[in-house]
Amino acid sequence: MTPARRLRPILATLAGLAALAPVYYLTEAAARCLRTAHAAFAPAPAGLAYLAAVAVIVTLLSVWPAAALGCGVPLTAAGVLFALDLDAAMSLAATLPWARAGGLPWSPPDAAPWAELAEPPGTLAGMSGLYALLGALLVLSALPRARRRSILDL
Repeated sequence: MTPARRLRPILATLAGLAALAPVYYLTEAAARCLRTAHAAFAPAPAGLAYLAAVAVIVTLLSVWPAAALGCGVPLTAAGVLFALDLDAAMSLAATLPWARAGGLPWSPPDAAPWAELAEPPGTLAGMSGLYALLGALLVLSALPRARRRSILDL
């Protein structure tokens, strides 16, 4: 096995871990946009754009099993933590960057915060199950494919 071949899974895992933060924050931004639009009974084109960006990243990650696992396992763990122990998940999310400002990385500096200070980044997407769903899809995409056989083959 060549050294470059041994290095590929490590680089793919690092790429998956690097994609974790954008997927986490973009999913939360989409959930917040959709919540705001639902409360205002208005369309949410920004929420759709955020979800489309997440879909593109997840599609790219699903091409490499190690990258999909690198991003999918932590996302699934976050989703499971939000499902099982909300208080622990919120206290852990409060330690993330931009949690004190109540915003997201790309929030304008003078704009109103996206959420209350008691709602750290990831709360809405975690409570709604988006992290568990995205993480599980990434992990499932990394599993080896079963051989496809026709129904007519016996």
